Amino acid sequence: MSKFMRTMAMLGAVAAGVATSAAQAQDTIKVGVLHSLSGTMAISETTLKDTVLMMVEDINKKGGLLGKKVEAVVVDPASNWPLFAEKARELLSKEKVAVVFGCWTSVSRKSVLPVFEELNGLLFYPVQYEGEESSRNVFYTGAAPNQQAIPAVEYLMSKEGGEVKRWVLAGTDYVYPRTTNKILEAFLKSKGVAQEDIMINYTPFGHSDWQTIVADIKKFGTAGKKTAVVSTINGDANVPFYKELANAGIKASDIPVVAFSVGEEELAGIDTKNLVGHLAAWNYFQSIKNPVNDEFIKQWKTFIKDDKRVTNDPMEATYIGFKMWAQAVAQAGTTNVDAVRQAMYGQKVKAPSGFTAVMNTNHHLSKPVYIGEIRPDGQFNIVWKTKGPVKADAWSKYIPESAKLTADWTFPWVCGNCEKPKYAALAN
Repeated sequence: MSKFMRTMAMLGAVAAGVATSAAQAQDTIKVGVLHSLSGTMAISETTLKDTVLMMVEDINKKGGLLGKKVEAVVVDPASNWPLFAEKARELLSKEKVAVVFGCWTSVSRKSVLPVFEELNGLLFYPVQYEGEESSRNVFYTGAAPNQQAIPAVEYLMSKEGGEVKRWVLAGTDYVYPRTTNKILEAFLKSKGVAQEDIMINYTPFGHSDWQTIVADIKKFGTAGKKTAVVSTINGDANVPFYKELANAGIKASDIPVVAFSVGEEELAGIDTKNLVGHLAAWNYFQSIKNPVNDEFIKQWKTFIKDDKRVTNDPMEATYIGFKMWAQAVAQAGTTNVDAVRQAMYGQKVKAPSGFTAVMNTNHHLSKPVYIGEIRPDGQFNIVWKTKGPVKADAWSKYIPESAKLTADWTFPWVCGNCEKPKYAALAN
């Protein structure tokens, strides 16, 4: 063979390789996983990464999506909020993912939001949060305040919940606790609670020295009025917080704590015998009994190969989001973001919570609300629940400037924070 012929054959082989590689790429649907696998939030977020991997494995076993294999692209933003934005850009621009499942803290979500809106990416956010947001590029599958914080406080105010009169709002110092507590403070005052009966405290991420704060809480609870702690403490700071409560002899019968960021996964790392009776408010607990949850728990334990691993609310929210996204892709016949977004409205999933979750046009779900009491084994006894799913409010009616806003991404509103429809003239 001549040198020319050998060169042409080599070029042909290279071209064939490139074509095969391109074809393989086209035969794969990439999904991004944007969760902290190191740093202060790894205690909570690593499990959500594994949940997405479980869902990817499950859908591939069933033949994939649109006849293609689904591939997870995992990155570690390492509990570093600016790094979340960098990694989001990498997933959307370099990896060309069709969708991203990720973030836990609101500060991480706020960090990536401009990137998703600039590049028209799609983010499924699976954690309870402060509301006051509705982006066309985000679907919020965790609880809004009216699906967690408000019902929890209403329960504690009731005779059934102990008729609490004094309130400690304790949170990590960032946007979710501050905004949630702003809503809760306005709600409490609307119910006649005096300012002197509300104590608010913030601590940094990873805070470990709780002795002084817990002593202050204990003192605040000696005014002769039933007192409760509403906790928006996030991440690994919860471990020393609960330990110090036990050290100080604070029992649930004296000053109950209701947590919004502590579930089965966080309790798995601490001795719970002194925490029995304290509360958490979520839309899902592992202890709920129904066939869908039984299968969810079985699927998780089989995938993770560890019978001791638990399920929790953000895992369920991830499960719901992934299933809804896959259904919307199948319905649209494409992974095109605009088509998938349109197909998302009205998607329904039979959820492990025992109810059917529905995606609304404000990009938030209708979900049930449960309040659970910590058991010695780190699971929860459900002490209260709503009669059915509660539709999420993107904007709180307890904040005057928010009460007048509407989030609705369908015609004629087509916006996340409008006082009147964007296309009002066309609608008439």
